[in-house]
Amino acid sequence: MAVDRPVWQEMFGSGIMRITWLFRTQRCGYRLPVVLWITGLLAFMPLHAVEGIPPAATDTQQVTLDTLISLITLQAEMKQDIAGLHRALEQAQTAGEKRDIQSQLDKLEEDLVAITRNLKEIAAGADINSLRKVDEKQFSLQEELFSLLRPALEEMKDMTSHVRLKSDLREKIADYREKLPVAETAVHNLTVLLEAAENDSLRSYLQGLLADWRKQLTFIQSELQSAEYQLNKIEASEASLAEASQSYLKSFFQKRGLYLTIALLVVAGVLLVSRLAYRAMVRLIPGYRAEHRSFRLRLLDLMHHVITTILAIAGPMVVFYMVEDWVLFSLGILLLLAIGLTLRAALPRYWQQVQLFLNIGSVREGERIFLDGLPWLVRRINFYSELENPAAEIRQRVPIDDLVDLKSRPFKKGDPWFPCLRGDWVLLSDGMRGKVIGISQELVQLVARGGAHRTYQTPDFLGLSPVNLSTNFRLKETIGISYDLQHESVTTIPDLLRAHVEKRVAEEGYGGKLLNLRVEFERANTSSLDLVVIADLDGSLGDLYNRLRRCLQRWCVEACNEYGWEIPFTQLTLHQATASGG
Repeated sequence: MAVDRPVWQEMFGSGIMRITWLFRTQRCGYRLPVVLWITGLLAFMPLHAVEGIPPAATDTQQVTLDTLISLITLQAEMKQDIAGLHRALEQAQTAGEKRDIQSQLDKLEEDLVAITRNLKEIAAGADINSLRKVDEKQFSLQEELFSLLRPALEEMKDMTSHVRLKSDLREKIADYREKLPVAETAVHNLTVLLEAAENDSLRSYLQGLLADWRKQLTFIQSELQSAEYQLNKIEASEASLAEASQSYLKSFFQKRGLYLTIALLVVAGVLLVSRLAYRAMVRLIPGYRAEHRSFRLRLLDLMHHVITTILAIAGPMVVFYMVEDWVLFSLGILLLLAIGLTLRAALPRYWQQVQLFLNIGSVREGERIFLDGLPWLVRRINFYSELENPAAEIRQRVPIDDLVDLKSRPFKKGDPWFPCLRGDWVLLSDGMRGKVIGISQELVQLVARGGAHRTYQTPDFLGLSPVNLSTNFRLKETIGISYDLQHESVTTIPDLLRAHVEKRVAEEGYGGKLLNLRVEFERANTSSLDLVVIADLDGSLGDLYNRLRRCLQRWCVEACNEYGWEIPFTQLTLHQATASGG
């Protein structure tokens, strides 16, 4: 006994008939959505049983067969329509008709391909697309970058559209103003020739030319007026540059102010976490802040800085991606690309800086370098490195980039760092003698006896070859005696003079500061026999340098007076020329 069909099946059968009618009566452009609707209906429609056959199988097969019949009918009708359009295309007279027919034909062929594919899938009961070989599109870095930057470029394009339109109108106006006199001249000349021409053939030809030029003149005038009207309208309605910029910025930040704020908070959070992590590493890792750290600790410090930088850059980009603000995301990409292109040439130098940071480069901690005319001890290498001159007691911080082109070396115990210390007395080659009261990387300040101050630039000071009197010094004074004492000058007089000077040094309180004293015959001068007194004195008497020189001269004169040694005057010999002739 036959079982009545379910209500849904009756409705579906009726629907199939209506759909078939719809395909026959409606334009082909509406057919593809209907087919897709049928496909979706088949996927989700409930199935019921019929006596004698498994319920699901019977209902599914019947629905499938009804659908296939409708699709096959529709496919045949669409093929007929396509053939009709091909015939119409061949018979079309104008280009416009051919263009319209070709557009309909392309759309219909596209729908036919879709219907044929759906027909096969419904009949097979499987997705046949998985069997098709899909050709992978060749990867293009340029296209991928352009797709990422497209939102920002479109935003900038919209922002400048007003300015570009004005520029295009000005160029158009300038072009037509240049063409207008040419057309006017041509119309004028042809009018004059036409009035003077008597030949009918010539007049007919000139009239044709005149008509063409008048059309061109009218066209040029109308285009020029239209462009001028548009430009005047734009200029009359536009705001000032400041107002336009203010309006755009206000609109920009109203739309994206929240996202920018979140991005800044993310960066601040990254920096805060990085700071806390750094403090934790300093507290928990032994030797992390030691003066000379191991390679392992330096590498750990470098990785900490690198990770912080990456997170600070990636954080805002992740925010823009999550809120789907592709304009800000594209602007971030543009900024990163600009930074990358700018730093591309500097990558080798950055690698050298990394080597310095890890203490495996040309400059190393605990060694000596020469910078700005001074030797320096490399105390610590970091992004800002610490240098020290131990003798001058000056320090400075320099960026690690300044160390890239330098070389350091181990130093020995006796290597000099600076010619003097603060508080030392120095004698310069320009005759200046003073006490050093200030030393810096740039300047050295001296104070002379009496309180006068003199300041030198550090390179100039070093160029004057300073003699440090506070580290012991030598005085050499010369005394001349008469040639009558020729024999005694090389025998007894030097000893007597030395004894007298030693006695006077002791009497005036310098005895403990006299390190060495010698009196020697120096030379036979023109008018005298010269003896030299050489006194080595302790550096604590450096401030008395000139006074001690005068004392040596005074003590030598006293000895001459005591022992009756004549100190001759310098003698000048004059020669008078003999006059010849009368």
